[in-house]
Order: sequence, then structure tokens, then C-alpha cells
Amino acid sequence: MGKPTGFMEYPRQAPGLRPPLERIKDWSESHPPFAEETIRLQGARCMDCAVPFCHTGRILNGMASGCPINNLIPEWNDLVWRGQWEEALIRLHKTNNFPEFTGRVCPAPCEGSCTLGINAPPVTIKAIECEIIDRGFASGWVKPNPPLFRTGKKVAVVGSGPAGLAAAAQLNKAGHAVTVYERDDRIGGLLMYGIPNMKLDKKVVERRGQLMAEEGVQFVTGAEVGKNLPAAKLLTDFDAVVICAGATVPRDLRIPGRDLAGIHFAMDYLHANTKSLLDSNHQDGKFIDARGKRVVVIGGGDTGTDCVGTAVRHGASRVVQLEILPRPPDERAADNPWPEWPKVYKLDYGQEEAKALWGDDPRQYAVMTKRFAGEKKVEGLQLVGIEWLRAQGGKPVGPRELQGTERTLPADLVLLALGFTGPERGLPAELGLKLDERGNIATDEEKMTSVPGIFAAGDCARGQSLVVWAIQEGRRAARGVDKYLMYGETVLP
Repeated sequence: MGKPTGFMEYPRQAPGLRPPLERIKDWSESHPPFAEETIRLQGARCMDCAVPFCHTGRILNGMASGCPINNLIPEWNDLVWRGQWEEALIRLHKTNNFPEFTGRVCPAPCEGSCTLGINAPPVTIKAIECEIIDRGFASGWVKPNPPLFRTGKKVAVVGSGPAGLAAAAQLNKAGHAVTVYERDDRIGGLLMYGIPNMKLDKKVVERRGQLMAEEGVQFVTGAEVGKNLPAAKLLTDFDAVVICAGATVPRDLRIPGRDLAGIHFAMDYLHANTKSLLDSNHQDGKFIDARGKRVVVIGGGDTGTDCVGTAVRHGASRVVQLEILPRPPDERAADNPWPEWPKVYKLDYGQEEAKALWGDDPRQYAVMTKRFAGEKKVEGLQLVGIEWLRAQGGKPVGPRELQGTERTLPADLVLLALGFTGPERGLPAELGLKLDERGNIATDEEKMTSVPGIFAAGDCARGQSLVVWAIQEGRRAARGVDKYLMYGETVLP
């Protein structure tokens, strides 16, 4: 490395956010760019650690450890420290088609397994990645790069989320003619409508889509396979098909009162909000407005945080977030060693904003909702505290209600952010695709389904996961398709 002692000389400096009470007034991204000298010193903190766990991409104890797309992190950290930004961008694009997405929304499992993180704050890998690609676009280094030749093969990609876009980009690079079908009115899938604008500006998604179109990828929006586009047409018009339809069936909470008005799935809330924002700056009123309402978000993941941040910007009178799990510890527990993903307490952007408004973290931990109260419209939730029972060895086996902890929480709007159970069943059934034991589309190592020539990638095959895993899946499916079309050979990594 260019600065072997950098990790001993420079402290971690994470990217700053605009003050919470300032950023909640708009829907713009919250993180201003780093100064060049600052980001270079952060790159200098990367250790010459010989065995860099940051790019291993393994599953440890059920969670990602290291980068799932095996980014060459030490290499581009060193290049940033040396000021060789364009070379750093080349290294970054070798493994990641869309670093401008992961640099904004990825939870950075790479940082969780950074060797420096054993006994010091890890390298700011995510921030450096984002700065490399943003500087690349600003400097004009990111340009359309269409393939030099075409194979004559045609591939359809169903879904334009991160998996679909990654598959399309790689297949186009291999010279195949790629058509991406998206049922929404804009491409991007989860990136466009599932992640709020203040977390991922939609101009960033549109910019990459335009670049791919200039490279030869054809996008068709408003096309829902199995409804206004017959699935059979894919099989007759294309040499291969890649299904990247996502895991879009939300997990419900079927308890008494569930049918009351004012209870919505989180993705319905987020989708409508972003579409209305893009269509009319919220002037059309076609969204679920939290203004002046007591909002309760059930679910403690990233989607729940996005609901909190969105409701805060709407002008909710109060936001509470319910989490069935206990509060994480402030530091790694004994059963959560490095390089596992650190299961520690943190205040994400939405909770930070709610705390700035109302004085405390909006999350309530270790609580279960027993019923929704109200006559025609939800008026509150009946809650009970719980403790988690553990088997020998410490593995949680289930919750137990605590007597005397019953209480009622008032609410005018409830958002269910409980994750997803898998892909919608219509398209797999129409194509005759086998499902695995979890209800996802079953694939082999090459991401081919039970029907030759049809591949599946991303959440519809893997289950609900991270954007970076979707990119990895899309790239792997593209490699499988290329081998299928080119008689066992592939030019793709």
C-alpha cells in the first residue's frame, strides 16, 4: 500500500450528513461530497493486511460478511490515496456495474469485515466507493461503451431492478441484443420506487438507464409479462429469458383489526410517495399523506427506516417504530465476532431525524402488536412486551409475552414494513418454473431454472436481500446465459 501506516495516523471520518432539521425540509440526498484531501486520507487508512476479508462476500451466521460482488477494495483504496482516480474507477467497474447505487444504499458488509475494524473504526469503504463513481461521472470518464460486435442472439430481461439491470448490462457487454421489460412507468424497480429520493436520487438511476440505452440496451416500460405482454412471446421472440421480478409479496400481519382503514404495506406507501414526487412534486395528491398524523411503523429494517424518514418529511405529528427484537448492544456481543456483520445499535437517518424533532429514538424494542383498535379506521394498536426464549447455545427460539406490559399506542396511520415472502406466483406458474422450498424460483449454479433457456436472478430466486446481492445475482445469471447461448463458452467474469 502507498501509506502502510495510514491506519495509525488518520482517524476514521465518515461522510457528514446535512443537519436533520434542515434535510427534512426537502427530498434531496442528505450527504454532501467529501473534500478530496479528506477522502484520500480515508483511503490511506486501508491496511496492507495480506488477507483482506472486506471483499470475501461470504455468508456467516446468516448474514453477509464482506462484499458479495468481490469488489477490489484494497486496490481502489490505494489508488484513491495516490490520487489516481480514473484508475480507481476502472478497478471499481471491474466488479460492480452500479457503484453509484451501492455507494448510496448498501449497508456496507465490507466495512463490517474490515480487518482494521477488529480493534478500531473500519475504513470508510462505502463513502470512498461513492466518491470514485461520482467523480467519474463529473469528470466525464463514465461514457457509453457499446460492444464492438453483436452475436445475433436476443435476450429478454423481465424486471429492471438491480438484478435485471446488472444482467442486462453484462449481456449487452457480451454482444447480445438485450430488451428489458418493466411493468412500471419508469425503469429501476426497487431502486426507483422502493427507496426514497433522499436516500437515492432518482436522477442517479435515470442517468445509468440512459447510459445503458446509449450502449444498446432497449427498455420497454409499462409491460407486465403475463398481463399486457404474453409470456409465450418471450419464448418465441428471444433466445433466452432472465426473470428478475423481485420478491414483491409483502409479509402481512393478520391480527384482529387488520382490515381497518389506515393500515398499509410499507412498499405501497413508499412507491406512491416517490411516484407522486416525480410526477408532480406531490401536487397531484396521489400518495398516502402522513401530514398531521400519528404514524406507527411496524418493522425495524431499512424499509421501516425509509418509512420513518418519509413520514417525517410529510409532516407527521409523531412517528413511532416498533421492533419485535430486543435493542442491539452498543458493541459486538461475544456471539457476534469479527468478521461477522456487527449486530450493534445504530441511529440511521430516519431515526436521527425523528429524534431531532421529538427528542428520542422513535423505536420501541421487544414489543408485539396484538390487535389494531378502531371502528372503521385504525385508532391505535394494542401492544405487549416480550422476551426472547433461547435454546441451549443461545439461539433464539421464540418470543414470550410479559404479563403486565399490555398497553395501547394511538395511531392514525400504520405502515407494515415486515419484509417479503417471495415472488408473485403468476409468472413462474405461466412459464412452468419450479419453486424451491421457500417459494422462490429454483435455479442451478448457472441461475438456470427448470425450463432450459429461462434464467432467474435477484430476490425472486434468492429471496429478499440487499441491492449488492441482486447485482451479484444478475451478473452470475448473465454469465450463465452467455455460456448457454455460446455453446459453453463465455467472455463474462
